[in-house]
Amino acid sequence: MSEQPTIDPIRKADEPHAVMAAEIYRRSRGLWRVLAFVALAVAVIAIAARFALPSTGAGAHIARVVVDGTISSDQGRLRALADLGDDDAVKGVIISINSPGGTTAGGEELYEALGRLRAKKPTVAVINELGASAAYMTAIATDQIFARRLSIVGSIGVLFQHVNAGKLLDTIGVELDKVASGPLKAEPDYSKPMEGAARASIAALVDDSFQWFVDVVAERRGMERPKALALADGRIVTGRMGVETGLIDAIGGELEAQAWLEAERAVPADLDVVTVWPLPQGDFNWIASFLGGQARAALGLPAEGPITLDGMVSLWQVGAAS
Repeated sequence: MSEQPTIDPIRKADEPHAVMAAEIYRRSRGLWRVLAFVALAVAVIAIAARFALPSTGAGAHIARVVVDGTISSDQGRLRALADLGDDDAVKGVIISINSPGGTTAGGEELYEALGRLRAKKPTVAVINELGASAAYMTAIATDQIFARRLSIVGSIGVLFQHVNAGKLLDTIGVELDKVASGPLKAEPDYSKPMEGAARASIAALVDDSFQWFVDVVAERRGMERPKALALADGRIVTGRMGVETGLIDAIGGELEAQAWLEAERAVPADLDVVTVWPLPQGDFNWIASFLGGQARAALGLPAEGPITLDGMVSLWQVGAAS
């Protein structure tokens, strides 16, 4: 008969503690791995930010500000424009535009900021493919506007869109109810047509913004107001038509803009043109793209493409899907 192995009573008593200690060790090891990964990620982002800092050098140069895509309020852009006005190394500013417009407040913000910059530095706008609505508002804030012959410019106007989903809600059996402090609070309501007092209040909002837009076009382009008003029916025109109607000054691109700065503002044409906005991201721009994509996903937004604007906009749109 084989002997049964003897069990050390002290070892048996220690087994639960050993198991617990092993579990604690395993968890702490996993925690340290996570902390190490986070520390590494922070270090990489810090290095990327260091390399992303703009470096224009100490020499004189022409600053390029890119206005691309949908325009909205941007505090970083405001600070960048203010800094350009105080930078003695900046001898002139080119505003490179390719945008269908954006929010009315964003367009006004950019227009006013460029007006302050224009008082300190010579500024010139170059419209590439598109400079419409709030983007055209941006262009007229500069001293001179260039565009390609086949660039799209104009679309002077303001838009407020409203979706009436009342019939759809009735079909699926959904009824919307609300308690509001006043008859125009939360109007227009997407469960019913925009009409009556609600429509009148929105129309007054649009008209007030539109009249201001027409006024600044007339002022900046040296037009009689009736002429500016006649061009402000929302139409778009080519660059060549824009020259004929007085909406822009001349046909050309960045080279012509540099030549104008030299001829009219004594800015040497051989100066380097340095993009100062958006801020360059260096060789680590994939980090910003990744983080931006994660942020959009967290907000339920599409990974790429434009974000739909709500509210009052000055935006040229092609078709219902734009």
